[in-house]
Amino acid sequence: MHGINGPIWGKVGTVVGSSRNGIPYLKARSKGRTLTVSEAELANRKKFAAAQAWLKPLRDFVREGFRGYSQRSHGFIAAKSSLLKNAFVNDAKGMRIDPALVKVSSGNIALPEDLSVKLLENAELEFTWNPAKKDKVNDEDQIMMLAYDVELVEALYKTTGQFRKTGSDTLSLAGNRGKNYHVYAAFNAADRSRQSESVYLGEFKI
Repeated sequence: MHGINGPIWGKVGTVVGSSRNGIPYLKARSKGRTLTVSEAELANRKKFAAAQAWLKPLRDFVREGFRGYSQRSHGFIAAKSSLLKNAFVNDAKGMRIDPALVKVSSGNIALPEDLSVKLLENAELEFTWNPAKKDKVNDEDQIMMLAYDVELVEALYKTTGQFRKTGSDTLSLAGNRGKNYHVYAAFNAADRSRQSESVYLGEFKI
């Protein structure tokens, strides 16, 4: 928010001036907490911490995948917001993150048709897709590939893979025998101005 002399910063009466991503805003001053923490609030705190920890190994990937997500939110913060809203399930195992529901990229670039992945004998994931060019799609967009071992919190990925026009690319998992990976793909614009939604391609044990 702006005063007569420009944006307001710091404490002014009952409000505090601040900014996020270069956008100024006002918020109420915090008050000392006197109430005990409710079970619902504790559950929300656990969800927030779980989302933070789940995405930590993917920080560089989601910075690309959620680039320019909105005027107020992008990168890691936007990825975490998406995960909190869409990827938690509550089943017999309790409240948990379902990897199949997680988005690691968000955008409006069209994904190619027939995008799939298979595990080769040499411990490589081979991603393939139809390279046929569509209207308003650049055939030099590049594939983004991610393999994430959730249990060991380890990720292997590329954000600048082969061009859309090639129709295939590989991600090596050599040296990671016995590990279990959840696999995702998306596409990054040739000029890095935007990206596609990610797609979950399944779970593979190496």
